[in-house]
Amino acid sequence: MSSLIQDKEPQSSLDCPIVDGKRQVQHVPPRTADVGGIPVNRVLPSRHRRLVGAWCFLDHAGPCVFKGDSRGLRVGPHPHIGLQTFTWMIEGEVLHRDSLGNRQVIRPGQVNLMTAGRGISHTEESVTGETHLHAAQLWIALPEADRRTDPRFDHYPVLPNWQEDGVDFTLLVGEFAGRRAPTLAFSPLVGLDLASSEASRIELPLREDFEYGVLPLEGGIDIEGETFVANELAYLGRGRAAVTLALPAGGRAILIGGEPLGEEILIWWNFVGHSKAEIAEAQRDWEAGSERFGNIPDYDGEPLMPPPLPWKA
Repeated sequence: MSSLIQDKEPQSSLDCPIVDGKRQVQHVPPRTADVGGIPVNRVLPSRHRRLVGAWCFLDHAGPCVFKGDSRGLRVGPHPHIGLQTFTWMIEGEVLHRDSLGNRQVIRPGQVNLMTAGRGISHTEESVTGETHLHAAQLWIALPEADRRTDPRFDHYPVLPNWQEDGVDFTLLVGEFAGRRAPTLAFSPLVGLDLASSEASRIELPLREDFEYGVLPLEGGIDIEGETFVANELAYLGRGRAAVTLALPAGGRAILIGGEPLGEEILIWWNFVGHSKAEIAEAQRDWEAGSERFGNIPDYDGEPLMPPPLPWKA
């Protein structure tokens, strides 16, 4: 991540316009990026949409197959502040290691959640012999009051899962349809994976005070008569009590949402902060090898370094 995003949007931008009595849905196209040698589709942040609740970053990696002598995903030691990294694994296995000493393989159907708080570093790499990868990787911005919380790592091998109308639901975080996920959150959020075994049409209940987005991961989806292709985010905004989705057989999508954060958020490289000074301090500390971010001695590679700050520190 090598861009500066400053989010201070007017409240009206959280509400999709109503045309001829119908609330519109915003199309947010992806852009391509490279993470650890793997091409990804990135939909957040962008000039079209910077936040959905506290969700401030969304990459869709894969599905891909590694061939020849490829070692798959390899992301060297790098730091974070002011956020939670959230990995939802669909296919493949990835090893997480961090400066707190945690070592955890994430497998399909599981979530890894790392709370950076005041500072942490970690690595991610495909396990030896793994040939597949399909995952959604997201960041959640910590509210200003919690931005310097103690760093921690949580692994969730079991999440609420149920079937309805040909769709397999997994609740990744928050509450939905009378169910609650165990996932740690610092602001009101929801994350939901939907996988269809057959062509299905479903109505999802929503909270009118939340803003929402839906990202098709496999196959396109239809939202109340409007088509969205894979990797094109559908931003629903606030003010909806429900939304109707049509998924094809073998289709997959994730729903993310939350209460609007209502705070100014800056994103630069791997840092999320509430001021330029906060981010500049973190970058100086990482470049100087500060104890703030610890180290990961058992990774056989060099740490990642940031580009120069885009403003005068």
